[in-house]
Amino acid sequence: MQDLVVTIVQESIVWENPQANRDKFGQLLQDNCRDSDLVLLPEMFTTGFNLKSTAQAETMSGPTVQWMLEKASELNADVAGSVKIKDGERFFNRLIWAKPDGSLQTYDKRHLFSFAGEDKIYTPGKERVIIDCKGWRCCPQICYDLRFPVWSRNRKDYDVLIYVANWPKVRVGHWTSLLTARAIENLSYTVGVNRVGEDGNGHAHNGQSAILGPKGKPLVEPGSRAGCYTMTLDYAELQRYRNKFKALDDGDDFKIL
Repeated sequence: MQDLVVTIVQESIVWENPQANRDKFGQLLQDNCRDSDLVLLPEMFTTGFNLKSTAQAETMSGPTVQWMLEKASELNADVAGSVKIKDGERFFNRLIWAKPDGSLQTYDKRHLFSFAGEDKIYTPGKERVIIDCKGWRCCPQICYDLRFPVWSRNRKDYDVLIYVANWPKVRVGHWTSLLTARAIENLSYTVGVNRVGEDGNGHAHNGQSAILGPKGKPLVEPGSRAGCYTMTLDYAELQRYRNKFKALDDGDDFKIL
């Protein structure tokens, strides 16, 4: 198994302006992600986390999904991030995972942020998904999902746990603590991609994105600095640790209804 080169893009987001954000992120990807296998963008990266309006929601045949496919092809890398999606008469906070071969996979946010009314507008997802990236098994989730460890529990079915987010500065201590916990309890590389800057509702975001090893040790910590940050994940090291410390064998059996 080859190692996996992961790039996280921690940036500010232009409020409710998909074209401006596609232009902005497109330039960042072109300049910084040519050697990446997987590029991760924040939650609702084309609009910001605005739950008062669905005006900028797109369909799966809309310009942002097409843009992601184009970037995946240009970079020869998987590109993932969440977008406001209208599917029929329903709206989803949907993670789009675009591959260089033109295929797509998706994950709909399971845990909607009721504190801000996300559950009043969006439909919750029903399935946890595992996505293959060059042989690595990746489990993508979105922001508030981080608070619910049962949903992310490693059933020996993934190697990388991923969270894309718009996590505010006021609760960023929870973000960093929970990312560490998820890495340790799941014996998995864990990646959290957050935004920076103030959004249109006046909420400040100070990033604190991270790539963590399976022991919870930070491998990449950009703090509050905007930019693209890359780390190579070592598959052999992951397997050595799991073979030595077999905590995943000792978990309780249960099913999520």
